[in-house]
Amino acid sequence: MSIEIQEEATGKIVVVRVSGKLTAEDYERFLPEIEQLVDRRGKIRILFEMEDFHGWDLAAGWEDLKFGIRHYKDIERLAAVGDKAWEHAMTTLWRPFTSAEVRYFDRSEAEQARRWIEAE
Repeated sequence: MSIEIQEEATGKIVVVRVSGKLTAEDYERFLPEIEQLVDRRGKIRILFEMEDFHGWDLAAGWEDLKFGIRHYKDIERLAAVGDKAWEHAMTTLWRPFTSAEVRYFDRSEAEQARRWIEAE
């Protein structure tokens, strides 16, 4: 599993790039970084880019659910970029666990996702 987190210059946007299958150990590594950004910046926006992504194992799914509940109001917008039907469907499952505006973009719409996440 590969995960990369990049804080954009504005300090409000975080790009999370994932591939493979997320595990609880992956969450142990990257969640503290996201939580520090929330502590420093307040509300953030996440651009979640999936490439060759295979989802979450059960423990990682639990960690993701706990993160969503703990940070329900800390995320303004979440743009998911992928290329699989299940990735698109997954974004609807996130909605009850966040107050963020959540949108899915196909990989061919990556620039549109970037513009949306940056828009005021």
